[in-house]
Amino acid sequence: MNEKVSIDGLRDAVMKGLKEYADLAADDMKDAVKDTAKSVKKDIQSGAPVRTGKYKKSWSVKTVSEDAESIDLVVHSRNRYQIAHLLEHGHAKRGGGRVAARPHIAPAEQAGNEKLVREIESNLKG
Repeated sequence: MNEKVSIDGLRDAVMKGLKEYADLAADDMKDAVKDTAKSVKKDIQSGAPVRTGKYKKSWSVKTVSEDAESIDLVVHSRNRYQIAHLLEHGHAKRGGGRVAARPHIAPAEQAGNEKLVREIESNLKG
């Protein structure tokens, strides 16, 4: 790593070093986001109500977009999305009365946010 650089080439050498650092940092952040999305999916599945098991198994992580500096992931129910909000918040029954809410998405999201913050802080320190 001891590279001799002339005064004229100093700017280019510093920019090259900063670019390499930015690329490594972006890769670390992408890995942290991917790990967090997987853990959110697992948390949702573990807290999801089970009658037939189809709703619980329907959760997945989807990459919406990715470029050199960022990644967008979505944790979603592939084919049971219609009932996610009904289970999360409760709903009225057809003949009257209500079905109790079974919060499983919001707690997983909160835990995922906290995990991501911890991972980012540890990456910045180390």
